[in-house]
Amino acid sequence: MNKPKTFDEYIAYFPEYIQNILSQIRMTIKQTVPVAEEEISYGMPSFKLKGNQVWFAANSKHIGFYPKVNGTDALKKELLKYKGTKGSVHFPYDKPIPYELISEMVKFRFS
Repeated sequence: MNKPKTFDEYIAYFPEYIQNILSQIRMTIKQTVPVAEEEISYGMPSFKLKGNQVWFAANSKHIGFYPKVNGTDALKKELLKYKGTKGSVHFPYDKPIPYELISEMVKFRFS
């Protein structure tokens, strides 16, 4: 993939089922924090408000979500269900994407 300049370019690169997931994540974040601005950062979709706050990216077997922090204790318990690395969560394609959990992480990150 050439480095995308917009969210739409990024999303359009992937197969339709991944496009649908990426679009839903985008909409979830926009509904959660309507004033956040979209930006491509590190080659990934990012939302910012006084700096980049969250990123997400399609990978071969999962969506990577990068909120920079793990959040509250309640969120930490929910996040134990998913693989990830420090500062990231991996949502596998073979399981339902937890849009409500994404919204909660975004609320925490932008608060």
